[in-house]
Amino acid sequence: MCWGMVLAGLANLLGVLAFSRGYSNDYLGSLFPELFSNWGLVCIQLWGLAYLATSRSYRSCPAIVGVFAIEKAVYVGSWLWWQWNFGSQIGQIWATDRLTAIFYGLYGPLDCAFGLYFAALFFIARKES
Repeated sequence: MCWGMVLAGLANLLGVLAFSRGYSNDYLGSLFPELFSNWGLVCIQLWGLAYLATSRSYRSCPAIVGVFAIEKAVYVGSWLWWQWNFGSQIGQIWATDRLTAIFYGLYGPLDCAFGLYFAALFFIARKES
């Protein structure tokens, strides 16, 4: 069992539920609807399920772990883009909804950490297989 993958999966599954307040936080999605509409949040949870599904067998399929690393890089890139264009609004977002502000401050660095972890797993699993 790869507990880092389990943690990443739970972060996606439970994090979406918490920060979206069970899909009722329309403000979260309104700030970046291309990524965090309810449809986008469901897709994030599907990625979480994929991490959980491969947590026991990642060594036998290193390519999928590489895909996970690339997926996380895409989300980190989206976070950087959003911060560049809208990061100056974080104070206003904080005043409106602290949970949403925390989400927009946290998802990029967290995805970066998991992305680096997945990249390391990819190279380890590829070397072993």
